[in-house]
Amino acid sequence: MLPMTQNDGDLDSLVRKRIRALRVAQGWSLEELATRANVSQSTLSRIENGQRRLALDQLVTLARALDTSLDQLVETASDDVVTSPMIDGAHGLMRWPVKGDPGMTVVRQRMTDPPPDNPARMRAHPGREWLVVLSGTAVLMLGHRRFRVETNQAAEFPTMLPHAIGAEGGPCEILGIFDRDARRGHQRDSGKSTGADASPA
Repeated sequence: MLPMTQNDGDLDSLVRKRIRALRVAQGWSLEELATRANVSQSTLSRIENGQRRLALDQLVTLARALDTSLDQLVETASDDVVTSPMIDGAHGLMRWPVKGDPGMTVVRQRMTDPPPDNPARMRAHPGREWLVVLSGTAVLMLGHRRFRVETNQAAEFPTMLPHAIGAEGGPCEILGIFDRDARRGHQRDSGKSTGADASPA
């Protein structure tokens, strides 16, 4: 059985609701999930409706069938839902670490300069980056290609290609998401920042 806590009733109810919500989100009937989890349909129904005790072995099986982990299935809401950014005044950016994946970082940056024309000033490193243009127009240089990214458009690219980002026709503001490898690449390059693709960390 799950270990008892002072909020055991709340956690129990949350887990049951989560199982049902994940099942419904997949578009599965009780029968479909029961088959995938190798439990009877009546057992699954009683689990969802609170008529059967939650057994740890069943939760592990259900988590696997729902393509999640036991930790995520029994995770409780944390108090620090809202976080404030760390401000990097030197590069004009705000940075938020992603608690669910400590390797990821979200960065908001205002850019005024165009990207460098010289390919030697572009950087390449392991990882992937995603960016959303919040306002204005950004230019993404990726290898020998040039992409215009308008307000509310997004771009995703592997950072092993030489790349740089800048503004076109006036200031632009972007929200960038860096995976662990991309963040490390920018940290290593931070001393060589051109301003057009400043470090997120």
